[in-house]
Amino acid sequence: MTVLAAGDVSPGVLGFVVVAAIGLALYFLIKSMNKQMTKIEVPRESELTDKKAE
Repeated sequence: MTVLAAGDVSPGVLGFVVVAAIGLALYFLIKSMNKQMTKIEVPRESELTDKKAE
């Protein structure tokens, strides 16, 4: 174990837990975003030209 001087600061376990929690939240947010993106239906170009012709 490294001994720190009086003025040195290290993130420690709390810093690791905060970074891990942010990473976990980011993982679930990206997973949710991908699910929402697959629900979006983009009209095809042929469908757009058919609507204009009508």
